[in-house]
Amino acid sequence: MKLPDIMSAKLVTGDPEEGLREAFFKMRHNNIRHLPVVDADMQLLGMVTDRDLRRPDWVDEAPDLAHIYYLDDNMSLKDVMTRNPLLVHTYDSVQRAAQIMRENRFGALPVLNKEQRLVGMVSAVDMLHVLEELIDRIDSPKQAH
Repeated sequence: MKLPDIMSAKLVTGDPEEGLREAFFKMRHNNIRHLPVVDADMQLLGMVTDRDLRRPDWVDEAPDLAHIYYLDDNMSLKDVMTRNPLLVHTYDSVQRAAQIMRENRFGALPVLNKEQRLVGMVSAVDMLHVLEELIDRIDSPKQAH
């Protein structure tokens, strides 16, 4: 089984110049927790998670707690994104993606093609679908008896 079989190819992406508030509401509207930041050619520049926006490292520098959830567009995605994120390619196995996600406690990984362009995202929910399918396959012969 390869990643294109299970990944989501319906991508919601961010622009590096996009403001944090705009990105936050984009993620909420699309019900996603991981936002790949790409250039015009779909080259992956970085990743931003909802956790980055809810509790970014830079709030420790804020003078009071009121700033923790105050996201305006004075900062952009390029200011908070994780550069050079871990990723997988379309030719990688589902097992490899699952291992990377488990070892790093990630909820999702970007999937790139051979041309190094973002073509999908694979999430923990996608992995649960794989697990569910495998369990069904194991249980099916037992149910036939």
